[in-house]
Amino acid sequence: MLFAPPAVAQRTSPPDPAALGSSASIPAEIEPTVPPNPPMHAFWDHENILLFSGIAVVRGMDYASTRNFQARGRQEILLPDAVVDNSAGFASLEAAGAMTSVGISYIFLRTGHHKLERWVSIGHIGVAAFGDIRNYCLETRRRQ
Repeated sequence: MLFAPPAVAQRTSPPDPAALGSSASIPAEIEPTVPPNPPMHAFWDHENILLFSGIAVVRGMDYASTRNFQARGRQEILLPDAVVDNSAGFASLEAAGAMTSVGISYIFLRTGHHKLERWVSIGHIGVAAFGDIRNYCLETRRRQ
């Protein structure tokens, strides 16, 4: 295998007909077949609109659940108080998180990763919903 002559399929020019003899025919040039790309769907199709709406809902619930547990005396552990205590800043952070998810989905659409495009949104909804439920389930701590 190591000392085998180069493969004929890798030849770049057609063989010389005189070298092959008069009875040999020249094979026709065969162009490599490229598998067709999967059909691209519109980015704002029905399924993506539902997924992006779901992201917006769970991000809104995250904002509300965080405010709720803060009102019950709990502390946010993932974000600094300067962000969470600022209503406009915290709402902007939630919107930025939703838009980042939409942007990542768009990148996956443009690169042909259609399943990943959907799964990013599904994962975002699942993780955010889990956090929202956790926030509402936390016990109330009264300030003393």
